[in-house]
Amino acid sequence: MNTLEIGQIHRKEYGQSEPLVIAEAPGRVHLLGDHGEPRAGLFLSAAIDRYVRIAVSARKDASFRFYAVALDEHKRATLTNLKYKREDRWSNYIKVAIQLFVRMGFIDKGLNFTIDGDVPQQIGLASSTAVEISTAVALKKFFHANISNRDLVAKLARMREIFLGKSASLVDYEIIMNAKKGCFMIFDESVRDIRYIQANLDEYKVLILDSRVPRIDVEHELRQRRHDIRKGLEILSQHRPGLNFRNFTSADFIEADGNLPETIRRRSFFVVQELKRVSEVEEAIKKHDIQNFSRALFHSHEGLRDLLEVSCPEIDWLVKRSQETEGVAGSRMTGLGFGGCTFVFIKANAIANYQKRLEDYERIFGFRPIIYEMDTADGARVLEGDP
Repeated sequence: MNTLEIGQIHRKEYGQSEPLVIAEAPGRVHLLGDHGEPRAGLFLSAAIDRYVRIAVSARKDASFRFYAVALDEHKRATLTNLKYKREDRWSNYIKVAIQLFVRMGFIDKGLNFTIDGDVPQQIGLASSTAVEISTAVALKKFFHANISNRDLVAKLARMREIFLGKSASLVDYEIIMNAKKGCFMIFDESVRDIRYIQANLDEYKVLILDSRVPRIDVEHELRQRRHDIRKGLEILSQHRPGLNFRNFTSADFIEADGNLPETIRRRSFFVVQELKRVSEVEEAIKKHDIQNFSRALFHSHEGLRDLLEVSCPEIDWLVKRSQETEGVAGSRMTGLGFGGCTFVFIKANAIANYQKRLEDYERIFGFRPIIYEMDTADGARVLEGDP
């Protein structure tokens, strides 16, 4: 849906012609680093050309009205009853941004919202974060708020934790806000630093494969992984504050072998290796070294599978078929794991053969993967409006 269409739908839905603001935010994909050291990760990521778009206009009362075009579904709230409700599902993420602007003193009356988008949901591409950021960018423009994007994403991530009671990854907000088309981004979570790399892989397409594996209560497993990683750092650093996994190499695990329980050793070793891989892939991309680029991505998936143990048979099968296909430059699981999706860098003339190889997936697992072709994208932006 383009800017004109969502604007027309918004005006038709709310029966008005008042000035409105329309903004969009892309989804994102992590290529490396998405299971690293908590709050100190090093990510190689990119925004994808699938978007959430949102239109907003003023009301004269204190009501908030929400309309989701794709679902043909309505929700509502008020200034005095602006809280999380499980049954409100998608609109809760809009309310995160509203609550932030309420607390900053910009909102004292109601607003109308219309939302639509094509970011695949619940497979680890940050669709909910894109909802929050598109809403926040629209509201920043609507109220001419004097706040930097850097401060906005930090406050928004914190508001998500307060409003939804869920931890928020600041890296997702930074990537979605600051991405550049044609570029990968290296984001250093410990200092909030972004470095851009020209993708330099024009002959390759990016496919996202939704394994369609249902994920049930993976948060407990992920909390355990984070606990193991923190414990590993504690043992390796011998309680010396300020150290992180970047202070260690593979050799340190040989010296500390007797002090590290096996599970914690494997989790921690993956983090150290992944940090090294981010640097290796950065150099490989700059030199157009497809062999080392590919090797690093496949080795990263092996680590996710064998050391961190966050993969599953369906995901492993998809990556293995990629590895066996001529014209593929790398594949890996992305997102939370235990299902979700993989990404594949593949030459256009190899896609048909790759899709044919995937026909066995349904026979083995009982359902088909969903394939999306993606490209890199710019970050969040205002498309229309100056109320």
